[in-house]
Amino acid sequence: MNSLAQELVELIRQEGPISISRYMALCLGHPRHGYYMKQDPFGADGDFTTSPEISQIFGELIGLWAASIWQAMGAPASVRLIEIGPGRGTLMQDMLRAARALPGFRDALSVHLVETSPVLRERQRTTLAGSGATPQWHERIDQALEGPAIVVANEFLDALPLDQFVGTPEGWRERLIGLDGEGRLAFGLAAEPDNAVTVAAPIGAVLEQPAVALEAVAAVARHVAAEGGAGLFIDYGPTCSGFGDTLQAMKRHAFVDVLAEPGDADLTVHVDFARMAQAGLAVGAAAHGAVTQRDFLLALGLQQRLEALSRRATPAQAEALASGAERLIETGPTAMGELFKVLAVADPNLPPLPGFDLHRLPEQG
Repeated sequence: MNSLAQELVELIRQEGPISISRYMALCLGHPRHGYYMKQDPFGADGDFTTSPEISQIFGELIGLWAASIWQAMGAPASVRLIEIGPGRGTLMQDMLRAARALPGFRDALSVHLVETSPVLRERQRTTLAGSGATPQWHERIDQALEGPAIVVANEFLDALPLDQFVGTPEGWRERLIGLDGEGRLAFGLAAEPDNAVTVAAPIGAVLEQPAVALEAVAAVARHVAAEGGAGLFIDYGPTCSGFGDTLQAMKRHAFVDVLAEPGDADLTVHVDFARMAQAGLAVGAAAHGAVTQRDFLLALGLQQRLEALSRRATPAQAEALASGAERLIETGPTAMGELFKVLAVADPNLPPLPGFDLHRLPEQG
């Protein structure tokens, strides 16, 4: 039993079973033992690999998308480019390199990163040292939102805590984490049903309530609707709402028991994009998508960008570029191109956004 597991056992002994959301928050953000607080989990040597780490084309296309949004906003003299959950800083690095294709945009933007992990902040600082930007870091989304803004969040919503409820003959009972007979962490149900949950579903159904993610999307949507701009959310999950337990743990690129290694494995959930879009609409923003990552990147010109890079590459480099690009758009239920979705919330006065109306961006040099 690791250090965080011992703390959790003691907490449950003193206070009783805890919610799934509290468990996730402690596993990922505990000041000493939290997963994101103590390590860099990205890449081949970590626990998972994200799209920016797979291919530079991903970040370059997102950067050109941001430049196109800036133009659609009327090219304001000052705009914040905000990334929420910026990982190693690779995505921002690639976005800024692509932004040079539109000098006015590059001159207008200031870079803001929403990051709570001290380990990752240092990695981001190193990555962006030669970018020409002077990033500002923020602990919370609301601290970064000011004035016209273009917000990007790749694989951020999936790591936000949520609660789960299970349908029983008596009603919806919250799924909790307590202790089994041997004092180990174990799942269970609240003793009494939660009458505030009234969704109709069959007995045994699992309902996930992603309140934190919904508020994050709403915060960005509310801001861009009032101040101008757009927010882009890229993550894995369905386009239609449904039932099911999507909580999972990942360590060294393999799934592990959710309760086995708290703080030492990544915890994520699937994102309900239908509900995220509704959260944006409810506060006055326009919602675009969700569309698959494959359709989004192809609409932005992935193939054309791959061909342009390959013309200047060695055969080995061209092969690596093609392999990375294919991984981003590969189809299949568990492949990135199909599993990952893209949703934008935006100022309703903006025209149709690139990537959502099959509009291609200008080719980057």
